[in-house]
Amino acid sequence: MSLFVNQVVDERGTSYTLTGLGYGALIAVILCLLILACYLTGKKKHLQTKPLVFAAAAMALGTITSFLKLFEAPMGGSVTLFSMLFICCIGYWYGLRTGLMTGFAYGLLQLISDPYIVSLPQMITDYLLAFGALGLSGLFCNKKNGLIKGYIAGVLGRYVFAFLSGLIFFASYAEGTGMSAPVYSLAYNGSYLGCEAGLTLVLLAVPAVNKAFIQVKQMAAA
Repeated sequence: MSLFVNQVVDERGTSYTLTGLGYGALIAVILCLLILACYLTGKKKHLQTKPLVFAAAAMALGTITSFLKLFEAPMGGSVTLFSMLFICCIGYWYGLRTGLMTGFAYGLLQLISDPYIVSLPQMITDYLLAFGALGLSGLFCNKKNGLIKGYIAGVLGRYVFAFLSGLIFFASYAEGTGMSAPVYSLAYNGSYLGCEAGLTLVLLAVPAVNKAFIQVKQMAAA
């Protein structure tokens, strides 16, 4: 593990940071996941360049907007400028398999840009699974109001893994709050995820915005 991470001890306890080799390995995995996502798009199993371009663009927009924080919680998590929406769009455009692979890749990109690692299981839960769950939007790829339904599914999926991470790995943060660890994790993670989801759903309820996303879907699928 020392080839990929360095141990750090501070007031929050023991955590790990990525080494140069660790960053390089994650970038390689991200590229592989994006290629796999595009290979899995549609019924014909061959590499398609358009999904690769759209997935990369969505990840870039999601990463940029993730740094535009309207509110940042003290122990991690934030309300961003609709960053989750861009990742959910991939599932809405190309289906569940492509959405999940892109979500996993985006989670690793978030790990590169803003890492906080206390253990391998925590890293997998907080980054790979939580952000990967945004790809659940693909369940509603061809449904009426699919983007709205898919976005809700993706955020709920991320909420489940954020809750599990808080309960399993950060239960000590509940001490002194007067809440049990499960209640604290539900409330803490629900506060920032629920706020961003609410703002995004209000945005998607605007007819002109909803129409624009439908037109982009048509371009992506053409």
